[in-house]
Formats: sequence, C-alpha cells, structure tokens
Amino acid sequence: MKKIQLSILAVLIFSSFGCGDILEEHPQSQIVPSLFNSAAGVLGGIAGVYNDIRGQWGTEGFTVEMMAGTDEIVRGASAGGGTAYTYNGLNSTNFGSAWGVAFTDINTLNGVLKFGAEINEPENIKKQYLAQAKFLRGFWYFYLVQTWGDVPLHTEFITTASQAAQRDPASKVYEQVIQDFRDATADLPDKPTAPFLGKAATKPVAKFFLAKALLTRGWQTNSQADYAEAAKLCSEIIAEKATYGLDLWQDFADAFVPANDYGKETMFVSDHTNDPKFGYYTVGGAASGGAAQNLTPWFTNWNYPAVSGLNSYLNASGVLTNAAPAGMVRDAFYGRPYIRMRPNSIKASSGSNAGKQYFMEQAFVNRDIDSRFASSFYTTYIANTAITNSATAANNKRGFGYTLTVGVDTAVWFPDFEVEGAPQFIGTRPFKGIVVTPSMWKSDIFPALKKFMDPSRGTNINDPSTRPVVITRFAEVYLIGAEAYLQAGDKAKAAELLNVIRRRAAFRKTNTAEQNAAAATAMEITANDVDIDFILDERTRELFGEWMRWHDLVRTKSLVRRVKLWNPEAAPNIQDFHALRPIPQSQIDRVVEGPAFPQNPGY
Repeated sequence: MKKIQLSILAVLIFSSFGCGDILEEHPQSQIVPSLFNSAAGVLGGIAGVYNDIRGQWGTEGFTVEMMAGTDEIVRGASAGGGTAYTYNGLNSTNFGSAWGVAFTDINTLNGVLKFGAEINEPENIKKQYLAQAKFLRGFWYFYLVQTWGDVPLHTEFITTASQAAQRDPASKVYEQVIQDFRDATADLPDKPTAPFLGKAATKPVAKFFLAKALLTRGWQTNSQADYAEAAKLCSEIIAEKATYGLDLWQDFADAFVPANDYGKETMFVSDHTNDPKFGYYTVGGAASGGAAQNLTPWFTNWNYPAVSGLNSYLNASGVLTNAAPAGMVRDAFYGRPYIRMRPNSIKASSGSNAGKQYFMEQAFVNRDIDSRFASSFYTTYIANTAITNSATAANNKRGFGYTLTVGVDTAVWFPDFEVEGAPQFIGTRPFKGIVVTPSMWKSDIFPALKKFMDPSRGTNINDPSTRPVVITRFAEVYLIGAEAYLQAGDKAKAAELLNVIRRRAAFRKTNTAEQNAAAATAMEITANDVDIDFILDERTRELFGEWMRWHDLVRTKSLVRRVKLWNPEAAPNIQDFHALRPIPQSQIDRVVEGPAFPQNPGY
C-alpha cells in the first residue's frame, strides 16, 4: 500500500469483436500527479487497474483463496501441502497476493478521482471516467473488506511513501464501498460505450455490486433496510434487462460456450488476449501459477493421461488402481491436467449427513431433470489415441484384446450412478474403456469442470487460455436477489427468482417442447422450500468454480457450519476465526512507524 508505482503493461477493455478496438496506452513507470493532466493519463490509470484485475481472477493462488476449504472443493492430487484446503497451519504467508495490488490500484484511482474532473473533455466523458474509477475503487475495497475485515481506508491520492498504517473498521469501509457503487451507478452508461467496450463496468454491473455489498453488510448488522434495498436493486436490474442488453441463455450450457463469452448473460469480465502487446500470452510458454494469465481450465482437471489405464481395477480395499495401457493422451480439448482441486465427493464422516457426500448427493442430486451437472462437468472422455489393449495384458479381465478407435470409443466414462461390473464391465458386458463410478472418484480421477475449457490452444495445450474470466453473470442477479428477499422476510419472492434459474436449468436441447415444459414444472419450488442452505446449494449448482464460494459462505455466516457438515478434510481444523483470512506478513513487516499493524485474531 506504500507503493505508488504502477506499470501499465496493457489495457484490457476489449470490444466484443476481439482485439481490433483495444484501447492503446503508452506504458508509465510511475503514477505522479502530472500523469493525470490529460484524458490519456486518466484513461491510462483506469486501464492499469483493469489490467491488475486479471493478475488475480483466473490465476492459481487467487483461485485457491476463493474456493479452497469450502463445502464444494477438496484437494486434488497435486494440491501440495493443502493448508488452504484443510486450515491446518494456516498463517500470514498463505494468502494475500491481491493485497498490495489492491492498495496500489486504490491509490491510482484516488489520483484519477482527484485530477480527472479537471481534464479538458466533455462533461459526459469526464463523468464516465470518474464513474469507472469509483466502481473500481468500490470493487477492490469490497474484495478487501470481505476477505480481511478491518483494512486501511484511503480516499486521498498518496504521493509520499509512509511506513505507518492502521486498520479502519469494516463498517466504515462498507460505507465507502456502498457510496462508490452508488456514485458509479448514477453515472455509468446502460451499455458499454467507447472507450470502455466489451464487458467493462456499466450501470447494471455497478447496481449489482451495490446490491451484493448491501446484502453482505446486512448479514453483519441484520439491517432490514440493507436487505430491502439489495432486493429492490436486483429486481430493477431484472425488470430493465432489455435496456441493459442482458438476459439468460435458454440453455444453461450456452453461458459457457466460448462464442458467448461476451454475450447477453455476461456482465463483467477480466479480459485476456494472445496478442503480447496487450497481454501476457507467449506461444509455447507452458504457463504456470499466475503472471496475469487465465489458467482456469486446468485447476479442476484430473490427470487423465496418467491414470486412464484401460485395465484399471479395484484393489483389495475397493480403491480404483491404475493399470496400463493409458486410454488417453494430453490434448487441447480435454486440457492440461493440473489436478489442484476437485469437487467434494468425500462422504461426510459425522453428524446427520454421515455417509453422504455433498457433490452428488446434495448439490447435484436432481440430475435427471437439472441439466447443470451434465453441462458443467465432463462425464465422457472419447479416445484420442489408437491404443491397443492386449488380451494377455496384466489385469485385463475382459478376455480379449482390442484397439480403441479414435473419436469413437469411450476411453473413460464417469456415470453419475453406481454400475455393476465397473471399472471394466457394465454388468456382464465388457467395456473397452473404464467405467469410473462416484464411489471410485478420488484425488487424481474425478469429473473435470468443463465450463472454462479452451480448446483453441491447439498444439500449445500448456499455454494459458485467452478466454475472458467472467466475474459476473446475469444469473447471479437472481440468486443475490433471492437471498436478499429471504433475509427481508419475503420467501415467496425469493422462490419466484430462484424458479427462473431452476426452470432454465431444466431445459435441454434434446428434449421436446413438451418434455422441457414438464421438466421446468418439476423444478419449481415453493416459499416453504427456501432457506439459506437451499440458496447455497442452488449457488453451487449454478456457479460452481466461479471464484466466490468462500465469500458466499462467509457472507451467510455458514463457513464453519457447512464445512463441518460436508467437508471431512477441513472439518477437524476449521474454527470461527477462519471467517477472515490472515493479514499478509509482508504488510505487518512493512509497518515500522507508529503502532504495529495488527493481525486478525487466531493467526
């Protein structure tokens, strides 16, 4: 937070047609007042902040911070020590990659707000620049206060470094966040306009984040006024969706088709590109970890080239054991196997849900009607190598040899139910590939999340994705609205909003119109069905993997309860103080003047 340097390496405000309308700016090595004397300087400051967002959303450390240690996610085979997943030994060195970035960006935005009103531009242009700055400052402070609670609150441009700092009350930070979002809502345009094209912040985006911030504060203070306003804002966005150019796709799966990344359901994104002038993509770079690259296709991807053995079998303990030959090789369609995290299919070990697993038996339990499991996860892997399996190969129980036909034969099938004879048979019928049932899923073999896959990499399959990281979808407006109405005491309205999402989830292109109508009716709920656990389960079905589960559980005061209920990996260690992340040690160490910078309790 003491730094005032900012390298504006790229600007990521794209048009929905690609890179042709990218805003170009000259790199700046230091943010100083003179930089903001022109529209180009003000725009460059805003662009630099947009650039920094992609240095977090979609990178490995930030993804772990937002998703690990919840009811949804457990460790994959390559998660390392797993501290973030288990809370065992969690300390001030485990999180905080965005802390310094956020405060640097906040200072940049304070400079934009201080000097931007004086630039020689038409009033409507200046208003939009300042509204963008207000939104982005609110965006960063909202992330900070949700993650760490009390944080330093700065609204003035700092040009002199200081070695002193203090934490301001979260209540005060929320006041600023809400005011920034209110101001941004007033002056941002209904739809993207130059130079902020693509899916940069607009009026409905600011209004949505205002609703979410009010709802979050309402949970902390039990403010009925906050709940009521959050609910009203979400209803307004939905009512005015045509004005804003927003809507739901008819088919849930279409929200994740690459061609629709900038479509009607997408509200706010962090852009990426394979043009090195504006991004961090290098052909053959074999990216890993972060560096402002979108690596989201990989994190929940199992090790399919290594553990897809066609002669895999259940050992004496009933555990799936890999046995050659492999039925798959690494390719672009199925992506790079990173194996960091996986859906929580571990059976709960205690309590009322003992023996029951969250992933398939709670969240996605209604799979015969609800399309979201099939649309979110790979369940079938078609052979991509013509491997021959000898009849005499070790552990081949089929009694004959064969060769997999590329593009035709199934190498791995993840049914959502138990299959007698698995992994090599379906009943008594030999299966060329392997059948991996839910009871066999483990840290290195599980259904991979396919929402974010990017087959456009071609032969450079270890390179990052150039798809945008979608931070906000229109579907979440319904979910936040439903939660706000529930908290405001209107369960009927909450059910009404949830039913819009649920009816959409029942739609399948392969159904007849009559079948879709019947499925939609079967998915409907009543007011009596709605409570916070139902909404959290609905958020899993709709938003699995979309960088918000940890904040969802913290906001709803459900983190410890739900982790203990569903996640036996983390249940033994999680405590109430884990509802805040530890302050980064680097921040504590840098404060050497005045009072020491306090750590959050418990760490």
